[in-house]
Amino acid sequence: MVYPIVKFGDPVLEREADNITDFDTPDLHQLVEDMFDSMYAAKGVGLAAPQIGISKKIAVIDCSNGENPDEKLVLINPQILNGEGKQVGEEGCLSIPKFREQVRRAKRVTARAQNAKGEEFEITGEDLLARALLHEIEHLQGRLYITHLSTLKRDLMKRKIKKLQRSGDWV
Repeated sequence: MVYPIVKFGDPVLEREADNITDFDTPDLHQLVEDMFDSMYAAKGVGLAAPQIGISKKIAVIDCSNGENPDEKLVLINPQILNGEGKQVGEEGCLSIPKFREQVRRAKRVTARAQNAKGEEFEITGEDLLARALLHEIEHLQGRLYITHLSTLKRDLMKRKIKKLQRSGDWV
């Protein structure tokens, strides 16, 4: 099932998601598949459950855009352990469509998470994968990438979104 993507302004995006405690269930496995389907349909490289209206700490990432099944990542109850170096690059978000901004992130990131069976693992990513790990894990903490922008840029973006909401173009 392809879920609609929740847009900026929905409260689910701005609160910390709940930990997942039940693993290796048909419902969890179906949610993971649905999240990948929803992410691919929206042409994203990552998707956090709050972005489809589900306040649970689960995210999926695939930097290959579906080209390499080995790159599919499922992160449950993830946390960032370490970040080093710096990269600045254009970043967008499926929940804030049509907006992209330059964002400074760590160049190399290590995270700890659980898989769908509840097994803990660590992953280290660089460049795009590091950016995706940070972006999606922040979603699960109720933070959006715009928190990394200057107050001026963030306020300007919010004003543009409010205008789109009023005109009915923010659906």
